[in-house]
Amino acid sequence: MIGSMKTSGFIALAALLALTGCETQEPFQPREGHSSGYTDQRLGSNRYRVTYTGNAATSRETIENFLLLRAAQVTLQSSYRWFVFDTRDTQAKTSYHTDFVGWPGFHDRFGWYWHDWDYADSYPSTRYDAYAEIVMLTPEQAHGEARALDANDIVARLTPPPPPPKH
Repeated sequence: MIGSMKTSGFIALAALLALTGCETQEPFQPREGHSSGYTDQRLGSNRYRVTYTGNAATSRETIENFLLLRAAQVTLQSSYRWFVFDTRDTQAKTSYHTDFVGWPGFHDRFGWYWHDWDYADSYPSTRYDAYAEIVMLTPEQAHGEARALDANDIVARLTPPPPPPKH
C-alpha cells in the first residue's frame, strides 16, 4: 500500500514538474528585459544590424519572419521604404534536459537515503537566433536592385495580431 502511494505521489509530482517546464512562444517584442525578442543597432546613415532571439517554443520560420518584420519596421522608422539584406544568418542552439521520475529518497537521522530512479527522460530543446545587417535604399536605388524588399508590404503581411486581452 505504501509503495503504491509513493509511486502515485511521484507520478503526480513528475507531471507537475513537467507542466512547469513548458514554454510558450513569446510575443513579438523588444528583447530588453526578456529572454527573447528583437534588438537593432544603427551602423551608419542607412545601415542597421537587426537580431531576433527566440525561445524553445518558437519555430525557426517564426524567428526568421520576426527578423524580417523588424528589419521592415526599422526601415520605415528611418524614413525609408526599401531595404536589402547585406548579411543574414540563423543559428540553432540546442541544449539537452533530463527529467528523472522515481522516488528520490527521504531523510532520517542517518542522512539521506537515495532510491533508484524508475526512469530518466532526456530530450533536446532548440532555440533560434537570427541576425541580419540591412541597407536601406532610396527609391532610385531600389528600382535598380532585384533584391530590394518593400517594407510596407512586409509589415502588412507579417505583423502578428495583438495578444488576447488579459482577464
